[in-house]
Amino acid sequence: MLNIRNAVQEDADALATIYNHFVEHTHITFDISPVDRNNRLEWMNQFDTDGRHQLLVGEVDGHVVGYACSSRLRTKAAYDLSVETTIYLQSGRQGHGLGEQLYRELLARLSATDVHRCYGVIALPNDASVHLHQKLGFSSVGQLTEVGYKFGRYWDTLWMEKSLS
Repeated sequence: MLNIRNAVQEDADALATIYNHFVEHTHITFDISPVDRNNRLEWMNQFDTDGRHQLLVGEVDGHVVGYACSSRLRTKAAYDLSVETTIYLQSGRQGHGLGEQLYRELLARLSATDVHRCYGVIALPNDASVHLHQKLGFSSVGQLTEVGYKFGRYWDTLWMEKSLS
């Protein structure tokens, strides 16, 4: 059973471990260097527990197995009611419905705020993420070609959006 809660500082090591798998072994994130506890603590400062920018963790048997968050889409004030949403699960935890539960909870909490649109930015190919976003009501709105360079090649991103109003 998945327990979903707001992230706390004590989660920083687990969040770094989950994220670093994707940094080091996949094109899913365009970060190219691993993060550490201090990096995650600083990163966590952008989130609050009930506003536009939230960070939720999912636990199984008391262990953090994933996280979902909403962050600023862009820094200009006119973008404030739009957020970028992101989800990461511990390697090997995908395909069991945990990500969907965690993402649904984030979207439900964001629906109680003044957020107007959520955007998922997916490095392609990533059929599982595209499918998850579609299942949760996101639709494709555009693709940037060869926008990221990692592992000696260029990658495209698919932008997907969901209206919350």
